[in-house]
Amino acid sequence: PDLQKQEERGELLQPLIFVLLVLCSVLLYFKVSLMDPGFVKPEEEEGENKEQGVVIPQIPGDVKLRRCGYCLVKQPMRAKHCQLCQHCVRRYDHHCPWLENCVGERNHPLFIVYLSVQLVVLLWGGHVAWSGLYFEQSWEWLQHNIFLLVSFLLIFIFTIVVLLLLVSHLYLISCNTTTWEFMSHHRISYLRHSELENPFDQGIILNLWRFFC
Repeated sequence: PDLQKQEERGELLQPLIFVLLVLCSVLLYFKVSLMDPGFVKPEEEEGENKEQGVVIPQIPGDVKLRRCGYCLVKQPMRAKHCQLCQHCVRRYDHHCPWLENCVGERNHPLFIVYLSVQLVVLLWGGHVAWSGLYFEQSWEWLQHNIFLLVSFLLIFIFTIVVLLLLVSHLYLISCNTTTWEFMSHHRISYLRHSELENPFDQGIILNLWRFFC
């Protein structure tokens, strides 16, 4: 009867949405960590040069695609070999230790969705933890609320980390660059020899559209 009354008053809706968000976050985590991030396969080598020239006309024509010294495949533009995954990854962004997988061409959009859902869950969890705290200056109060305080502190730290990650990735996506290209610009031949600082940038709207759609 109590559950029915709570349901009628809409009091069960928020906990249900929160549980669904947590479940969605867990499923996204496994999806992003287990999926192929865009591994370069040997049979994909044919026609790679022509494709790059059409898609990225701002790249100088004398920049040749190199053959990877580890897995011996011809690397497409913006690909990089990950020594942890033992594969070359298309549009390589970084290897994420949380996921134990690379973030690349295929799973990067889902990675952004995962971070967004995770941020909502953390903010909601932080709000719940904070609302349960009633501060009193006594040792007895601290003993009874130490778990809640530690939980809030951990949620706060993770929220800051996820927020910074999400903001930095959205900035890089809006510029149509990757973490690897941003950090190693001077070492990448197709960027070092380009007349433009970022030859892939086609404007914020088009960059975001091409990334997510």
